[in-house]
Amino acid sequence: MRIRSVTLFSKTTLPVDPSTVATLGRTAHAVALAFAQAGYEVQTVRYATNLFPALARLTNRRAIVDQIVALEACCQAAGFAFTSLGLAGTDMQPVIPDILMATRSVFATSPIVGPDGCSIHGSAIQGAARVIQAASGIEAGFGNLRFAATANVSPGTPFFPAAHWDADTPALAIATESADLALAACREARDAGEAQATLGAAICRHGKRLDAVGRMACDEHALKYLGIDFSLAPYPDDAISIGGALEALTGEPLGAAGTLAAAATLTDAIQQADFRHTGFCGLMLPVLEDSVLARRAAEGRLRVSDLLQWSAVCGTGLDTVPLPGDASIKDLSAVLFDVAALSVRLHKPLTARLMPLPGKGAGDPVHFDFPYFADGGVLSIGDGEAVSPLLRTSQLALHPHSR
Repeated sequence: MRIRSVTLFSKTTLPVDPSTVATLGRTAHAVALAFAQAGYEVQTVRYATNLFPALARLTNRRAIVDQIVALEACCQAAGFAFTSLGLAGTDMQPVIPDILMATRSVFATSPIVGPDGCSIHGSAIQGAARVIQAASGIEAGFGNLRFAATANVSPGTPFFPAAHWDADTPALAIATESADLALAACREARDAGEAQATLGAAICRHGKRLDAVGRMACDEHALKYLGIDFSLAPYPDDAISIGGALEALTGEPLGAAGTLAAAATLTDAIQQADFRHTGFCGLMLPVLEDSVLARRAAEGRLRVSDLLQWSAVCGTGLDTVPLPGDASIKDLSAVLFDVAALSVRLHKPLTARLMPLPGKGAGDPVHFDFPYFADGGVLSIGDGEAVSPLLRTSQLALHPHSR
């Protein structure tokens, strides 16, 4: 396993102060070095904030984009590989495509469920769908890698694009790339119970060690230590595939009966493990970031509904899902309503990172010249423009499921 990211969270003020960002960068890299010295490879150091409320006070769209470009330059100079701007409300959604077009390492999100955790905002869903559609024109659909709609995602989640922060105290959390632990546990186990126990033990062992390093380093640098998002994130290699782990447990290709039970088994191992939890702490099923998931998509074995169903018992929602380039606002909005409803009813954090690919249709092959993506195939989505009562909904109050 590796550390996918060491994420530093801090407020950002305007205009951006390069010296402040540089200091934060030195601090984050010092903590990353502590993890490296403990034997863990650190892939990236990242910065997360919540800048949109300040940006909303600017009246000129060009001025907003210029501020983000300046921030990106400061963050890159400070050694932050990626920067998350945080949560954009409906007033700021229209400028997100401009921000994505003008930058290369800046991420943004837009919440589609209110702060009460129960209110689904139809206007935010429609706005997020428009962002997704507009961003599909950036780098042949690659622009949507840096945008997600979110539901009930708490501050301090280190995985991007969902990371954001609004507290005064700077903080730090880590995200793991640990699908290989699950794959090893499932391949060696005689049954699901043994796989779950083996995985849980491995997570506990690494989690306690990472906690000790993180607490000590954060104390030394006056940071609040938030903990570990030990989601079983994959890498586009069969040796680090969460799809491979699920198939090893079920003995069948993804999508066959038993996949949901396998996903629940692995997720439970994470959530019962003894370490300081932050973020999702679940199973991550990013279609294009996992070689087996991408291959099954190319074979036509995956559906958006399958991924959403599995998210009910495990992970982060819909992630890097390749969709037809002509996906309509109606079709994208319907998917986002499903994500929001599932999040509210199960009271769990979910995201939707959807990637319509211009010129592509369902079943077409997908290739990006990007080391973190595997070759896959386009999943199907709806087929009409008719507006239903659901999609005319401005606000819908649901309630978390209770016994």
